[in-house]
Amino acid sequence: MSPVRYAGGVLDRATKLREDEDWISAALVSEAAMAVLLQDDRNFVTRADRREDTRAAIIPLSTVGERVVTSGASWVFLGLDGEVPMFGVDVSSQLIGEVPEIRDAGEFADLRKIGSLVPPAEAAMLAYARAMIAWQKRHRFCTVCGSPMESQRAGHLRRCTNPDCKLESFPRTDPVVIMLVTRPSSGGQPERCLLGRHTRLPRGAYSLLAGFVEPGESLEEAVAREMWEESGVRVLDVRYQASQPWPFPYTMMMGFRAVAETEEIVLDTDELEDARWFTAAEVSQFGEWGDETATFRVPRSDSVARYLLDAWIAEQSR
Repeated sequence: MSPVRYAGGVLDRATKLREDEDWISAALVSEAAMAVLLQDDRNFVTRADRREDTRAAIIPLSTVGERVVTSGASWVFLGLDGEVPMFGVDVSSQLIGEVPEIRDAGEFADLRKIGSLVPPAEAAMLAYARAMIAWQKRHRFCTVCGSPMESQRAGHLRRCTNPDCKLESFPRTDPVVIMLVTRPSSGGQPERCLLGRHTRLPRGAYSLLAGFVEPGESLEEAVAREMWEESGVRVLDVRYQASQPWPFPYTMMMGFRAVAETEEIVLDTDELEDARWFTAAEVSQFGEWGDETATFRVPRSDSVARYLLDAWIAEQSR
């Protein structure tokens, strides 16, 4: 199992079965098929207020299957859990009101709030379903001719309905680099890392700098460019560490380590409210993401930023 949240899913994605329309049609009405539900980008879980009771709420697809097919709601075949077909289904408020089994089974919650509570394999499945449904809902119309798009390959392809166009669109993943940049120890000063904060973060929350990869640049070049643009710091020795599917809505976070060649910080105030150098000892004293009383807060526990930061702190304590 991957140590990074939302990675390490255990489903067999069964790619070939997506193209077997007869198999998918049979699975949709099978009593064996199961579903994870979404509503307004929220995932269905057993409960969201107690860690020990928070699980993915997985229900028989037959509970909602016929209504979903006839209503035109978004759905996707996620893969096989052993021999069990698993689907992700977007449900409306009206459908929830009509199906008491949904109301009795759990509640809908923001994955940002409960992603670190559910078991890792379930978190990966919920993230997978969320990203796929978000992609479908944001690609309803053709980007070339504006005609409606229809779902194909069990939700893994969108095709333009205009016979003169027939554009095909595949699930989208936006690449983002996120980097732990350190300044080596010197003159009695211990090694430090650069953390910044955006105005959209909770008060006192600091995290690693990050940015979207632009066309025509490598991942390493994106790391160097984003650091320079946002903080005025030059970096070298850029090294890949880990990646994380980040379903908000469908991003791939690619984590790197890099060494700061310069130290002076020159903020891009359109991007950052603040950026500072911190020692591992200082970061160890930060409060958790949800601690509203803390002066400084670490990144969310389900993020690759936290994974990279925790690994660096552990490294410094050896």
